[in-house]
Amino acid sequence: MKITRVRSVFSGNNHYVVVETDEGIRGLGEATLNTRQLAVEGALRHMEAYLKGKDPLRSAFLWQDVFRGTFWRGGPVLQAALSGVDLALWDIKGKALNVPVYQLLGGKCRDKVRLYKGIGGSDERQAGQALEQALKAGYKAIRICPHDNLSSGYYDQNLQVRLSERWMRFYRQEAGEDVDIVFECHTRLSPAYATELCNRIAPYHPFFVEDPLRADSPEAYRTLRERTTVALGTGEKFGAKWDYRCLVENDLIDYLRTDICNCGGITEMVKIAAIGELHYMHMVPHGVPLAGMMATLHCDLAMANFHTQENWLPDTPPAHLRCQYEVKDGFATISDAPGLGVELVEENAEPFELREHPHWRASDGSVQDW
Repeated sequence: MKITRVRSVFSGNNHYVVVETDEGIRGLGEATLNTRQLAVEGALRHMEAYLKGKDPLRSAFLWQDVFRGTFWRGGPVLQAALSGVDLALWDIKGKALNVPVYQLLGGKCRDKVRLYKGIGGSDERQAGQALEQALKAGYKAIRICPHDNLSSGYYDQNLQVRLSERWMRFYRQEAGEDVDIVFECHTRLSPAYATELCNRIAPYHPFFVEDPLRADSPEAYRTLRERTTVALGTGEKFGAKWDYRCLVENDLIDYLRTDICNCGGITEMVKIAAIGELHYMHMVPHGVPLAGMMATLHCDLAMANFHTQENWLPDTPPAHLRCQYEVKDGFATISDAPGLGVELVEENAEPFELREHPHWRASDGSVQDW
């Protein structure tokens, strides 16, 4: 079997990678980076020139050769492109062998995948309603991000930290003691403010605090780790396994938030899980669009140290994707279809959407991470 073509297909903001072969088997991957889509598409065009004529079943070799075959390696654009290709190659391998991808990863370590539900609201009434709906649906884990409410029109770290304590107290009182609460910070805080936040909400025992610090310098977690006992999780902005080295080797976090669409795909996600397992760290993978989510669920089923998955599964698949999954009582299951179990219906794809993330400001007009 040989690769004959690698191409991008867009639907709205979603970026799919289709790898075609001379035996008629095609694989589907996802390279959605949410922004800079045209840069990722350009990287894929370069990769196609190398991948044509190669054996798609040699996914581990091809991963190494694509990653190490350029002088400038890594980074979100190149890793997103490589992730899309890698997912498509695993899809081809599963289809060629007529087995679901999780079987190729060693088989199921669990029967179903535990999910957490993101909830919110601009006031306590809306937040309470969202929480009630999640609990009625059977979720025992939720994620909150009160920092998304900018009533003042700008982001004030000092104010947000003080409001965070109030919101965490509210959710714990409303949810009770048997619900895990992830407190999301979206990489917005300095080490000093992150320390204050963690210690303020510690009495309400969060599941973990997610992304309290900017992702540019993982070493900054050393300072935070020394100043709080609250569990910490991060990783959705990181790339390949080397980006995690400092965090894992120094036990600076507790939960790995790997994103399958920018870490390098399935090949790399399972390696990140393995090095985390050495330090008793659990995987709580980042939620991604549906094609990428299906790939993530295969990994979740097969990883020994998986804990909980951020749920980005829509109630029903969009018209341009065909796949089978079920969400029930806060858990997800998928079908035993060969490969990743998701197919792209290109004629139903939506028009391309060029997207830019919000650009936030502090009160003095300076740049603030979104």
